[in-house]
Amino acid sequence: MLRAFTFIIRRELRLALRRKGDVLNVLVFFVVVVSLFPLGVGPEANQLRAMAAGVVWIAALLAAVLSLPRLFATDYADGTLEQMLVSPQPLIVIVLAKAAAHWLLTGLPLALAAPVIGLQYDLPGGALGVLLASLLIGTPVLSLLGAAGAALTLGVRGGGALLGLLVLPLFVPVLVFGAGAVTSTLIGINPSAHLSLLGAFLAVSSLIGPWAACAALRVALD
Repeated sequence: MLRAFTFIIRRELRLALRRKGDVLNVLVFFVVVVSLFPLGVGPEANQLRAMAAGVVWIAALLAAVLSLPRLFATDYADGTLEQMLVSPQPLIVIVLAKAAAHWLLTGLPLALAAPVIGLQYDLPGGALGVLLASLLIGTPVLSLLGAAGAALTLGVRGGGALLGLLVLPLFVPVLVFGAGAVTSTLIGINPSAHLSLLGAFLAVSSLIGPWAACAALRVALD
C-alpha cells in the first residue's frame, strides 16, 4: 500500500509538471488577492495587521476551492478512475495519495508564500511564524475535506459552483481558528489553543474526508 501511495503521488506530481499553468494559477490567484487588500484599505499599519490573518486565510480557502475540481476530473474523463476503483489497492489509499498530492501542489506553496505576503501587512516575526504554522496544519484539512466534495460533484454539470457551496461551510472552522491563532499572537495571547484545535480538525478530517470521498466515488462510478 505504501508503494501504491508513493506511486500515485509521484504520478500526480509528474502530471502537474505537464500542466504548470494550473498550479501557477492557484498561487498567482492567492498572491494577487492578498496583495490587493493593502492597496484598497491604505497604508495604516494597525489596520493592516488586524486584517492580515483573515485576508490570508480567506484567500487560501478560495485558492484551494479553485483547484479542487481537477482532483478527480481528469482521471474520471479518461477512464483512469474506473481502473483505480477495480485495482487491488484499497480505494482509500488512492484517495489519500491524491489528497496528499493536492496539498503538495496547492497547500504547501500557499503556506510557504504566506509569510512573505505577510510582510505587506507589517506582521511581526512571531505572527509570521504562527501564520506559517497555522497554514501548514490547516491546509491539509482543505485537501482532505475538499476531496470528499470533489468526489460528490464528480460528473455533475456546474460542479465547480456546487463544490464551493458544499465545502466552504466545512472550511469555516479552519478559517476561524487559523486566523485566530495569528490574531492571538498579535494581542499577546498564546496561540497554542487555536493550533491544537486545528490539529484536532486535521485528525478528524483524516478519518472522515477519505472515507466520504471513497463512498462518493463509488456512487459516481456505479
